[in-house]
Amino acid sequence: MTGLHGWLVVDKPIGPTSAQVVGKLKWALRHGGHGKPKIGQSGSGQLKIGHGGTLDPLASGVLPIALGEATKLSGYLLNGPKAYRFTIRFGTATSTDDAEGEVVAESPVRPDSAAIQAMLPRFTGPIRQRPPAYSALKVDGERAYALARAGETVELAERELVIHSLKLVEADADSATLDVHCSKGTYVRSLARDLALALGTVGHVRLLRRTAAGPFTLDQAVSLDKCVELVQGPAPEQALLPLTAGLDDIPVLAVDPQEAAALKQGQRILRPRGNPGQYLATLGPVPVALVEILQGDVKVVRGFNL
Repeated sequence: MTGLHGWLVVDKPIGPTSAQVVGKLKWALRHGGHGKPKIGQSGSGQLKIGHGGTLDPLASGVLPIALGEATKLSGYLLNGPKAYRFTIRFGTATSTDDAEGEVVAESPVRPDSAAIQAMLPRFTGPIRQRPPAYSALKVDGERAYALARAGETVELAERELVIHSLKLVEADADSATLDVHCSKGTYVRSLARDLALALGTVGHVRLLRRTAAGPFTLDQAVSLDKCVELVQGPAPEQALLPLTAGLDDIPVLAVDPQEAAALKQGQRILRPRGNPGQYLATLGPVPVALVEILQGDVKVVRGFNL
């Protein structure tokens, strides 16, 4: 079981936290279909597993799960762009900016499709955004949501981010559904809140579904129950996408055995004609390291023990 390296792309359902999804899959990987340990007599054994980007319990969609050496790429994936489809319910603002919170403001204004469409350019490109009070960001060492639930006033600093695209899918009398492609750190709940305010009303996110996380999309995603079934089978490795699937958006740098040995030891190698940027260094078909070239100097960002 410790030889599993790669990705499971889960279509996370509404309800569980991202950590609970990881826990359920970890249990399934350690145990067979009858709940008996698959690793040793007691189910002991090291199994590295983690996710590539948190989804709120009320959100569904793409949740990449990394296993083995792929966990070294979780941070890289967290820094990548994301895409969401979300529905704004106009007329009510909530304490959490989603359907879970208490109503804190109301408005009779309901923008039509033309008004929404005309407002989207203002929220496209580089923007500044204030994260919701109910978020996992820390304030003086405490989670913002914990302070907010305790009744404290939480005012988080604005942050700069990029909305690559924002498109209206459909709208009715009370709500609008949009697709957004955005940079790391974007809070869709804040985007919905601010868009509603700019339209002269208030609003909150009623539905949120992540359609892409880095290179992973809904086309690759499998339901959580199906993932559990697959990994409990006799050949769980067949359910995994390869480690390199998490790096489909960066070029490959072929290295020879001597260079591979140096990179595995964390040493730098020279590529005087290499273009600056990140690469996946490979020895034949085997990934060696995620590297960065700067002024012809190749340094290791993350090394793989494969």
